[in-house]
Amino acid sequence: MPLAWVCSIAGTFGYVAAFAFGAWPQSLTVLLIAMGIDYLTGIAASLKEKKGLNSNVGAWGLTRKGLTLLIILLAHQIDELLQTNDTTMAAAIYFYLANEMISITENYGRLGLPLPGKVRRIIEVLKDKDNTKGK
Repeated sequence: MPLAWVCSIAGTFGYVAAFAFGAWPQSLTVLLIAMGIDYLTGIAASLKEKKGLNSNVGAWGLTRKGLTLLIILLAHQIDELLQTNDTTMAAAIYFYLANEMISITENYGRLGLPLPGKVRRIIEVLKDKDNTKGK
């Protein structure tokens, strides 16, 4: 593929991401990483429990994560409309990040792996931050 095509595709992706989410906050990067870890640990837990891989379950998991990103996109657009400095988007990100962290914790439990106490405390902080933002 010629370099011009690669640059065009990358530029288009960047434009769409900037329109959808505005300035890219670190919390969104952390959410995307958590989504990936949740998906991978879910697969690992299913394999360990000898449940095997089910394409319908996997597809639904990816669909759910995609729909999560749509809500965050909507939250950013609401912030733009109301000029609220991305507070709605931040609240949505923290809510979904807490959910992903809880799911990762559950998957680690299914795998029989320990989770550091510091990570458990961070999950509690995220839950509290989500509850505070919702008020």
